[in-house]
Amino acid sequence: MFSSFMVNSWIAASLVAVVAGCIGFFVVVRGATFAAHALPLSAFPGAAAAALLGVNQLAGLAVFAMLGVAGISQLAQRERHEVATALSLVALLGLGTLFLSLTSEYAQGVYALLFGDVLGISGAELPPLAISAAVCIAALLVLFRPLLLTSVSPDLAASGGINASLMEVAFLGILALATAIALPLVGALLVFSLMVGPASAARSLTRKPPVAMALSVVIALLTVWVAVALSYLTNWPVGFFVGSFGTICYVGGRAAARTA
Repeated sequence: MFSSFMVNSWIAASLVAVVAGCIGFFVVVRGATFAAHALPLSAFPGAAAAALLGVNQLAGLAVFAMLGVAGISQLAQRERHEVATALSLVALLGLGTLFLSLTSEYAQGVYALLFGDVLGISGAELPPLAISAAVCIAALLVLFRPLLLTSVSPDLAASGGINASLMEVAFLGILALATAIALPLVGALLVFSLMVGPASAARSLTRKPPVAMALSVVIALLTVWVAVALSYLTNWPVGFFVGSFGTICYVGGRAAARTA
């Protein structure tokens, strides 16, 4: 479990958990769980495009996640936010279907990106993963106050000169990058559970934003560490364990909050 070839998996899982725990706090506070579910699926075709063009997979994921952000942001000006999210998702999944039909060497990669592949992280993928994670966390720390104000009190944010639309685009951009980071390890179908489960549990246990974010990161780290260990022992997809423990964390957090 701690052999040399698993070191990359433990490092990658920890980076993903820290980013997911941080961005997950804002996903829960802003009620953006649909976007957290849609963006991973929107980014998924980027991996197919990257394989077709022979470029870095993370780059393809990031580009298509950003296309999802652009689509949501532009369509939201004319439609309701959830409608814009759904329309962007449908359009990008259509492109993904096309890209997958043009290559015959992607079946195993498709499965890994849908359900996660804890053993598929190579040493070459760690530096861009670490840089992307650092960018996400730095952006969240810089924008912590305006993001929090526009989440809990839009009127107060507006009176302070904070542009809510700009903050929404910034949040979606950070969420898209976090999605691209987490998707290869956790899988497109369950990446949002790593963002929502630990953060929801942390939110149930405390109302102090900095404490809730820190607790979300701790719970996310414990979740992925247990998931990686069980995935190694059982050879089951890591995404299954992340989804299961995400649900357990949420239920446990709600139960603890009611008994407190």
